[in-house]
Amino acid sequence: MLITGFPAGMLACNCYVLAPRQGADAIVVDPGQRAMGPLRKILDDNRLTPAAVLLTHGHIDHMWSAQKAADTYGCPVYIHPADRYMLTDPIKGFGRGFLGGLARTALGALFREPRQVVELDRDGDKIELGGITVAVDHTPGHTKGSVVFRVEQGTDHVAFTGDTLFRQTVGRTDLPGGSGRDLLESIVTKLLVLDDDTLVLPGHGERTTIGTERHTNPFLEGLTRD
Repeated sequence: MLITGFPAGMLACNCYVLAPRQGADAIVVDPGQRAMGPLRKILDDNRLTPAAVLLTHGHIDHMWSAQKAADTYGCPVYIHPADRYMLTDPIKGFGRGFLGGLARTALGALFREPRQVVELDRDGDKIELGGITVAVDHTPGHTKGSVVFRVEQGTDHVAFTGDTLFRQTVGRTDLPGGSGRDLLESIVTKLLVLDDDTLVLPGHGERTTIGTERHTNPFLEGLTRD
């Protein structure tokens, strides 16, 4: 399985591309600000055609280029319904005090829904995309509509955790829709139940594994998967 990625935009959101092999259909995860240039290069270099854009949640740093990527390549965007409103009004994800009224209006005018939107409304659902089976786990806490995407191909076990779990830390919960209680419950019930060798590809920062975070992440101390 081909997996690659790059940090996009001012907030360095990790955009990922995965495909069964070169010359195949591909999945794009969280194309953020200024993602189109690096994304095109990866797709062209590997002769890939996007079959879907997956969003771990609706925050602007994760979905900035989602509409452009999806409409350019004629594929759907997948997002949990609780976060869909941010596709057209991303500032709501940070609260009305985040920007002044004029800046909010100007920024909001940049965004519209992609032509094709698919809601991820069933926890634990599996979807077939570009020859890859993706399991979708609803993991509220960072936002109400946060999800984790899991892929198992042969011996590869990968979890795209968005802003739910990072290397040595967890997602913030002080933005609209955030909940510390929900975040930790999501981590315990959806992530700590995974095998230790599961590769964690987070929304920001370096990759890690479930086992590493289980034993060294200070925010998970005392939590159990049992």
